[in-house]
Amino acid sequence: MLFDFKLSTPSQGLIDITGEVQAAITESGVNEGFCIVFCPHTTAAVTINENADPDVKSDFVMGLDKAFPDLEGFDHAEGNSDAHIKSSTVGASETIIISGGRLLLGTWQGIYFCEFDGPRNRKFYVKVMGG
Repeated sequence: MLFDFKLSTPSQGLIDITGEVQAAITESGVNEGFCIVFCPHTTAAVTINENADPDVKSDFVMGLDKAFPDLEGFDHAEGNSDAHIKSSTVGASETIIISGGRLLLGTWQGIYFCEFDGPRNRKFYVKVMGG
C-alpha cells in the first residue's frame, strides 16, 4: 500500500514523522515486511536518528550548515545550492523492517523529514509491503 503525507516545514529543521509512518503500517494491516519512506523533493531528505534528546536535531542541522555552507560562488540561480547538497548527502529515502506490525527501530531511533530550504509545504510517501 502507498500512503502520502503532507506537512508544513520551518526554514530548516528535522520533523519527527515516526508516528505517521507507524500509522500507515497499522492501517495497512501488514504484520511482517518492510516500508520505504521517500521524500520527492530536491532540497529536503529523510533520515533515521536519535529521538530522545531534542538537541540532536539542532546539532544535525548546525553540523550540515558548517559542512555545506551557502557559498557566494554557487551558480544555481535560486540560491539554494547548499540545500541541494544537504539533501543529496542525507538521502531521499529510508527502508525500515516491520516486525509484529511495528517499525523495527532501535530504542533511541526516530524517522525524520529534513527540511533544508523552507518554509515550504512538503509531502512524503510511505510504501508498506509484506503480509
